[in-house]
Amino acid sequence: MPVHPLRGLIAGRRHHAAVVATVMACSTVLTGQGPVTADGAPTPSVPAPRLDWRPCIQGSPFDCATAKVPLDYKSPGARTIDLAVVRRKATAPGRRIGTLFFNPGGPGGPGTVQMPQNYEFFPREVRERFDIVSWDPRGIGSSTAVNCFASPEEAADWNASKAAGFPVDEKERTDFIAAYKDLVQRCQQKDPELLSHVSTADTARDLDQLRRSVGEPQLNYYGISYGTILGATYANLFPGKVRAMTLDSNIGPRAWTNDASDDARLTTFLRVGSDRSAAATLDKFLDLCGSATTARCAFSAGTPKATRDKFDQLTQRLRKKPVDTWTYARTVADVVNGLYIVSGWADLAGRLEDLWQGRAPEQAAFPPAPPVPDPNPYLGEEQAAAVLCGDSPNPRDPGAYHALEEASAARAGDAGRFWTWAAAGCATWPASPDRYLGPWNKPTANPVLVVGTAYDPSTAYPNSQAMVEELADARLLTNEGYGHTALLNPSSCIQEHESRYFIDGTLPPVGTKCRQDTPPFSAPKPSGGVATGGGGMARIIS
Repeated sequence: MPVHPLRGLIAGRRHHAAVVATVMACSTVLTGQGPVTADGAPTPSVPAPRLDWRPCIQGSPFDCATAKVPLDYKSPGARTIDLAVVRRKATAPGRRIGTLFFNPGGPGGPGTVQMPQNYEFFPREVRERFDIVSWDPRGIGSSTAVNCFASPEEAADWNASKAAGFPVDEKERTDFIAAYKDLVQRCQQKDPELLSHVSTADTARDLDQLRRSVGEPQLNYYGISYGTILGATYANLFPGKVRAMTLDSNIGPRAWTNDASDDARLTTFLRVGSDRSAAATLDKFLDLCGSATTARCAFSAGTPKATRDKFDQLTQRLRKKPVDTWTYARTVADVVNGLYIVSGWADLAGRLEDLWQGRAPEQAAFPPAPPVPDPNPYLGEEQAAAVLCGDSPNPRDPGAYHALEEASAARAGDAGRFWTWAAAGCATWPASPDRYLGPWNKPTANPVLVVGTAYDPSTAYPNSQAMVEELADARLLTNEGYGHTALLNPSSCIQEHESRYFIDGTLPPVGTKCRQDTPPFSAPKPSGGVATGGGGMARIIS
């Protein structure tokens, strides 16, 4: 199904992870030093939540709890909010090192869903030696959530008032812009206080409270996609608390903050280069598909060029006449998000071939829900918007987006249209009063490991290079592969380096490059390998 535009950075994983979260009771206990404000100034001491862990459901290997934290860390005695938290204990408790915190990206990714759903993707040694903990960030999912509608029916009506994917003509553009103006008004009326306190800096303070709650003197953290900006923010608010931090599929901090300027000429995603990177990844998808047989890639036309031409013909046809509810814009959105997970490329090719044959594709089935109480918390677009739009500047003139779309389409084709409109809802959204704008180079207690993928349809590889340049002490590990995040597109080579780093702090050699275990449209075979001149790490993936 087409994804919400404002969920651009996590959308490709939404069909890969069922929606799940939970709430349990907790109390608080005083421990340690209080957090700091976005500008580094100390705030009043805040009690760290006591996490009352209980099995999420009977027989579940995951434990659940609720953390109570201040809505506003400058007024810790006022309103509190709840954070839904989930844990999987280390599988080798006798060799346990500590707790690893995970953020699945977004903004708007519910950790209580995506950590249990994707738990097996974490390196085996990391699962053995760390409790892995995640949470729904403030404003999201089963935590105290931004919800600007009175009922699910009202939310569905709002969603139906705008085009799926992105607008393609003047009427659709007018309706699209009007829908997001309406959303902003609803949210400001519903809970303006919460809306002002869901910044990345607020969530970084929550993360430090959770660190204190589990008794860790320093933080172990794995963040993907938007989770990299959260990690970079934490590293600069609490630089002395970093033990080990892996940031996978990065957003450049200066791109996120627009160089700390509110005068944004480009959208967040255009600054990140999502349009160009998605276009390059789509080109690779079509080239590899065209080089494969139809048994491996159903959309193959026999050669890369013929397959690219076939795709162009399909999109032109859909512009004129949709296939059932599959419009041009819905199909482009499905393609961009279908590129996130390489193991799903064959399914994406199958949907494209269905459309080529004039058939409406069957909707991909969700994987089984993980063993937690609520597999479907509300995850409306306003949750992602509250963080993205509040934190990251975007053009304020709604009329500017069509010109930006055409400029992006000229360099990035169909993907440029999708990514331009992915942030259009931010045009009238209020800025957060507590955004973190830098600096980004505060010396951390330990170095950060940065992982970037060469062909990423969302967070372009240069962002990972930028993250290394902007942090005080970071090492780049390159994934010579495809898809959004190395975590969900596995490489044994990447996993071995991550395991060494989390366990004993060993960084990969400068310039290390890894390959994915299973290339697109191919049978599993030995791959991986460290491209640094050192010994190979090839594995057979079953």
